[in-house]
Amino acid sequence: MNRNFLKKLAATSMLSAALLGTTTVVDAQGRRQRVEETQAEKEQRQQERQSRRQDRQDQQRTQQAPRQNEQQQAQQQRSEQRRQDEQRQGQERQQRWEQQRQREQQQAQERQRVQEQQRGEQQRQSEERQQRWEQQRQEQQRQREQQDQQRRSNQDWEQRRQREQQQQDSGRRQPGRQDNDGQRQWESIQQDRLNRYRQEMERRQNFGYERQRLLEQQRRRAQLRYQQRYLERLRQDQLRLQNWRYNDYGPSNYRYRRGGSYYDTNQYGAQMLQRAVNDGYEQGYRAGQADREDGWGFSPQNAYGYEDASYGYDGYYVDLNEYQYYFREGFRRGYEDGYYSRSQYGRYSNGKWSILDAILQQVLGLQLIN
Repeated sequence: MNRNFLKKLAATSMLSAALLGTTTVVDAQGRRQRVEETQAEKEQRQQERQSRRQDRQDQQRTQQAPRQNEQQQAQQQRSEQRRQDEQRQGQERQQRWEQQRQREQQQAQERQRVQEQQRGEQQRQSEERQQRWEQQRQEQQRQREQQDQQRRSNQDWEQRRQREQQQQDSGRRQPGRQDNDGQRQWESIQQDRLNRYRQEMERRQNFGYERQRLLEQQRRRAQLRYQQRYLERLRQDQLRLQNWRYNDYGPSNYRYRRGGSYYDTNQYGAQMLQRAVNDGYEQGYRAGQADREDGWGFSPQNAYGYEDASYGYDGYYVDLNEYQYYFREGFRRGYEDGYYSRSQYGRYSNGKWSILDAILQQVLGLQLIN
């Protein structure tokens, strides 16, 4: 009985174990099936989510495509603009460089031109200094010669004055012979003056032409015009005096002063001396005015009119040396007034300048003898 019980118990146990195993297998299969179904569902849901995500992405791409195109176009435009800007900037740099190069080239040319001008100016100034030095040397030599000539002329003039005075005194002591010998002697004196004047005229004209060339070199246009008018008057005087004839203008009834001594002359001679001072003043005024216009220094002794001093000499009843002396006395005063544009020694009337009567008397000391 125990053995049967045990067999039943064993069979029951085996049946229970078999049932339990079957149930476990079934449960396991069910769980696997459920797991597989869950996995499939998950995969399906995941695919759906991926599909929806893909749709959303496609939709986003569809929506973003125009913006991207716009952005791309904008980027391309910006790139093109940058390229154009860079090209423009490159061109501007090239242009600025070219302009800078041209400016530097122009500056170099300008510096070279200025240097050439400076060298030319220095050379010109050197030549002008050399020329002025040579002119000054020639002028000093000429002045020395002129002073020597003036000194000899004054000596000759004094000797002639003494001879003339002796002849006049001799005529007064011998009134019976004055009409014959005295007149012939006086006529001889006047003829001698005429010959000296003609000989001197050629030398003065040649010197005048030399002075014209010098004034042209110095570009002293106003002084050149003045000297040309002066020389024209000398030519007129020369033509007029070619037909000179002696005339007796009466006895010496005037006295004038020179160098502390008094000398006699007739009425015509007195008028000539007065005219010498007046003409000298007018010519000196015009020469001084011309030097002022040219911007030249004050130098009356270097003016051609002062050196010549024969302007208006047309009587021969006064020695040329005397005429020149009084012409220069008027010339110096006129030059000073003209250069400084004033009227200290003269006045302007009827289109010409003339010396004041008080100054004229001061210079000449003219006195009527009888």
